[in-house]
Amino acid sequence: VQLQASGGGLVQAGGSLRLSCAASGRTFDTVGWFRQTPGKEREFVSAIRGRGGSTHYADSVKGRFTISRDNAKNTVYLQMNSLKPEDTAVYYCAATPQRFALSSIYYPNTYGYWGQGTQVTVSS
Repeated sequence: VQLQASGGGLVQAGGSLRLSCAASGRTFDTVGWFRQTPGKEREFVSAIRGRGGSTHYADSVKGRFTISRDNAKNTVYLQMNSLKPEDTAVYYCAATPQRFALSSIYYPNTYGYWGQGTQVTVSS
């Protein structure tokens, strides 16, 4: 089982990036994105639950980021628009095959599978 995150890069403030998280080996109920900067804990960004895809966002990205999934490709996307310098971080995708309570999706420990991280840098 593997999660492959990709799509990070360097972009100017106000720009856009699309991250991808491709899963191989099995399907997952919930896929989340977290981000981390040096010296800080991993921070919840967004998650999508179930094949129908209910979506959830941190307040800091609501209205700017959109999470979606392509079940046929077993891939989850994070479209990031209107990027700000404070969005700079390493972004990780994470997944779990189990359906946990909604309140659990915001915590890294809920997820048993993690991708390798992709750097997003937003310049001012």
